[in-house]
Amino acid sequence: MEQQKIFFKENLKLLRERKQYSQETLAGKLGYSRAKIAALESGHTKAPQPEDYLALSQFFKISMDSLLKINLARLSELQLRELEAGNDVYMTGSKVRVLAISVDKDNKENSEFVPVKAKAGYRDGYANPEYIAALPKFNIPELPGHFSYRTFPITGDSMLPITPGSMVTGKYVENWQNLKPDTPCILILKGDADFVFKLVTVNKDGTLLLRSLNKEFEPYTLAAGEVIEIWAFAMYHSRDFPQAATELEEIKAMLVSMNQRLR
Repeated sequence: MEQQKIFFKENLKLLRERKQYSQETLAGKLGYSRAKIAALESGHTKAPQPEDYLALSQFFKISMDSLLKINLARLSELQLRELEAGNDVYMTGSKVRVLAISVDKDNKENSEFVPVKAKAGYRDGYANPEYIAALPKFNIPELPGHFSYRTFPITGDSMLPITPGSMVTGKYVENWQNLKPDTPCILILKGDADFVFKLVTVNKDGTLLLRSLNKEFEPYTLAAGEVIEIWAFAMYHSRDFPQAATELEEIKAMLVSMNQRLR
């Protein structure tokens, strides 16, 4: 079995420097000697005591899992701020949304593509940096920087005229409360449900109202706990050339709209 890499010494130094503490300052706050902090950061203390892990975890408000197992230097600035605010996915539970990402050789965040064959595994691997790193990468220069992007294949005709088989690129939504009503989004759901592409409105009670562009599909409400991730629409890619609506289709859409209003 491959040995788990430990990032404790690197993470300790990074967290200390982000707070702009000297080794002596941090040692004073913890009741340690400066030499002990220096030894922990350099790795000269090969087997730190469990009490040291616990003390540093509590001081920085970061779980021991994150402190030991995650290379915090690979996280985005947004993710680091979330951790420093106490929003650690290991410490506070699955409702906290910390996005797993991958970076290129220049430590710039990649944009990943989830192909059809990888859809089934995404719900299990979405929080695993190794799984995310193995996904195909893409680059679209026109997309605004400083955001996390991912591209998903969509199925079904609930969002026509965006056709089944199209690929939708979404921007990661960290705070769902910031979504404007009827924001088109890809939602990654728990259980056996597929990815869904819907117009999303966050209700006052925290539930999500999901609507389709295709009026033949009824809106429905979903509990926030059923959603793993939300990616707001950025652009879509399709092999199908758009067709002008026929007169019959326009009449049908008009009748569906009238029927919904009457009901």
